[in-house]
Amino acid sequence: MPEPRSGRVVSVNVNEGGVPKLPVAEQWVGLKGLADDRHIEPEPGHGGIDQAVCLYSMEAIARLVAEGHNAFPGAFGENLTLEGIELDSIGPGDRLAIGDGGLVIEITWNAAPCYKQAHWFSDGRFARISHKTHPEDARWYARVISEGPVRPGDAVR
Repeated sequence: MPEPRSGRVVSVNVNEGGVPKLPVAEQWVGLKGLADDRHIEPEPGHGGIDQAVCLYSMEAIARLVAEGHNAFPGAFGENLTLEGIELDSIGPGDRLAIGDGGLVIEITWNAAPCYKQAHWFSDGRFARISHKTHPEDARWYARVISEGPVRPGDAVR
């Protein structure tokens, strides 16, 4: 596994349910996730304390765009789109400190791709972001260890 690096938050994304999640200027992140984020299919399928925050990366988005897919921050339901941290460099138990407001999250497990994301893929094959086939392009879930605010531009350590 590559060494984790520091990065930054590119986009903070929420939605009343479904995808894409849309960018916002700031959010409070509590134990169950971002304050204004909702799920069409709540627990146990989505949300809850072990799936409070979903992460994706600009590096993965760039690879998908290069392949001809319609990828952008929030398209795959992630709450935080990061830059500078390759997704295959983190794993369960890793903690990320975000910004200077005390927010700390802990990686729990990979977020499985969903059929509702299929329309973003040129061939409809949403498994393209599965951890089983492309761990560098899979999303991650995290639990909140310490609540706090998050905004685009925040450092991630």
